[in-house]
This record gives sequence, C-alpha cells and structure tokens, in this order.
Amino acid sequence: MPTTFSKLLSSTFFFLSTLLLFSIKLASAKPHGFSNSLSPKHFGLKRQKLSHLHFYFHDVVSGRNPTAIRVASAALTNKSETGFDTVVMVHDPLTATPDRNSKLVGKAQGIYASAAQDVVGLLMVMNLAFVEGKYNGSALSLLGRNTVFSTVREMPIVGGSGLFQFARGYAQAKTHTFNIKTGDAVGKTYLGERNKI
Repeated sequence: MPTTFSKLLSSTFFFLSTLLLFSIKLASAKPHGFSNSLSPKHFGLKRQKLSHLHFYFHDVVSGRNPTAIRVASAALTNKSETGFDTVVMVHDPLTATPDRNSKLVGKAQGIYASAAQDVVGLLMVMNLAFVEGKYNGSALSLLGRNTVFSTVREMPIVGGSGLFQFARGYAQAKTHTFNIKTGDAVGKTYLGERNKI
C-alpha cells in the first residue's frame, strides 16, 4: 500500500493535464567567433504550424502493474512534510479518454523528484513519446518545476524530435482525478505546439 507521501507525490504527477504552446525563434545575431547565425531554410524550416493535442495521463502507483515507482529516497524523506529527496521513475500511458483502457496515444517516460523543502515541488524530467497517427515516433521533452498544490502548473517544453523538432514552449498542468486511497491519478493534458512543416 502506498505511503501518504507517495500518494501525494503521485497525485501531483497526474498533473500532466497540459496545455503546451510552442514557438520557434531563430536569432539573427551577428557571429561572435564561436557561433554563426543560420537561416531557417538551412534546417528545412519553411513555415511554422501550430498543433493542438489532448489526451489523458495515467500515473498509477498501486496494484500489480504500477506505472510510477519510487527508485530513490533519503533518510530525511520520511521526516519531510514535502517528501524532499524522493525520486520516482515513470512510464505512464497517455490515452484518448480518462478510461485507462481507451486508445493509447503515447507514453510519458522519465522521472519526477521532490526537490523542495518548503512546498511540494517536483522537478519534472520527461519525454512525451507519441505512438498514434502522424505523431507516431515523435516526442516532446519537458523539464521544469511542478508545484503540486497549485491549481494550474506551468512547466517548460525544452525540445522535441520527429515532427516536434525545434519545439519549445510551456506546459500547463491541471488534475483530472486523484484516488486518495491508492494514490493513482489521471491528468487531462492539452498540448499546443509550433513546429516545422
């Protein structure tokens, strides 16, 4: 049975109720010896396209097949009100509806760690790897702070691959459901992304 803290930590991860807005800007600064300005055409960038994706994120810490597992903690963790020092590895399904058995559109793969002593604040390091339609094989990379008890949390998108090459922007996270008994959570996720076409 998950501890109260692992339930709390898990509840924050569902967070990936995410609205991502991305923009690509290539600077046109003068060269400074170690750098040069490159034209977007050099990378095959013609124009930008804005995409909106939505899906549900399932962070499961209970049962026989959890998708989020604590992999590290310190002696201080159990004494901390915020769970400071806990590290959790995730491989969470991203689905089309809140039902975990609905169509799989991708996986959230990475870690989240309790990185604050004064609030429940997580360091999120994660790839959103898509497996559906034209996004199959493409991924977005998230790296940022998730203050779990905030109604809406913002985290940066720092890049991507495949159709999301050169993507950057931010994620807005909001909880969809959280089971206080099991610690399992579902987050509704919205993505808006600007990329090359």
